[in-house]
Amino acid sequence: MPAQRPSIEFIIHWILRIGVAGCFIGHGVFGLITKMSWVPYFEVVGISEGLAYALMPLVGMMDISIGILALLWPTRALLLWTTFWGLWTALLRPLSGERWWELLERAGNFGVPLAMLYLSGTAPTLKAWLFQRVLPALPAARTAQAAWILRFTTAMLLIGHGAFGAIMHKAAWLMYLGTLSISGSTVGELSLISIIGWFEIVLGLLVLLRPHPGVLLFVVAWKVFTELLRPLAGEPIWEFIERAGSYTAPLALFYLEPWLRQANAAHPDVMEPETRLKAL
Repeated sequence: MPAQRPSIEFIIHWILRIGVAGCFIGHGVFGLITKMSWVPYFEVVGISEGLAYALMPLVGMMDISIGILALLWPTRALLLWTTFWGLWTALLRPLSGERWWELLERAGNFGVPLAMLYLSGTAPTLKAWLFQRVLPALPAARTAQAAWILRFTTAMLLIGHGAFGAIMHKAAWLMYLGTLSISGSTVGELSLISIIGWFEIVLGLLVLLRPHPGVLLFVVAWKVFTELLRPLAGEPIWEFIERAGSYTAPLALFYLEPWLRQANAAHPDVMEPETRLKAL
């Protein structure tokens, strides 16, 4: 007897679940090993450098625990916390003096748990919020809005990352392109950093305006490829794992878009007009 294929609800649920877990586990490891670049973020709330280094492992252990829980027993309360914490830690970057593009580039950190939380709906009691495991589901009244959350998330992370090259001209990109045997002189002569940056910005706008499945699948491959350049350039593999939301947001949307179109076509009376995702 052939094995039963997993449902689309199951696939999307686990894509988002893995995205939340990867983000928090990867981020948590950096807390355990401590990261000098985190110090300014602690200083935003008045924590000194010495105390920041003492607190980093505690924050790291908390994040790793949350990531493991997201894999084993995700609850609405857990998803609410991961959404808040992902947004707060991303906000600390511009609040500490970095460019606002840094916030957009980390949209996957909070957009993925937000989409999963929205799909899970409300719970009747506080106990259910705290302890009831979220199950795979695509409720008709919520799925279209969840798709828009993922759409904005994917667009923001592409536009934010693209701005690193097109506007900020981040020097680290020279190192990443070097892993592809592209010399610094070639990068400069061809303005590759700017070109790649503007390409990602256009790609983000395309996802926002017309998220065709082929475009979304390309975005997944592009993000996996470009972020893999980090460990290839000598950075810890956790840099790649920490950005799990950058891969899982477009991947979940890739599966969700066709499902929505079919649902809208098959049951137009079930999907409320204001929640219906237009066929693009």
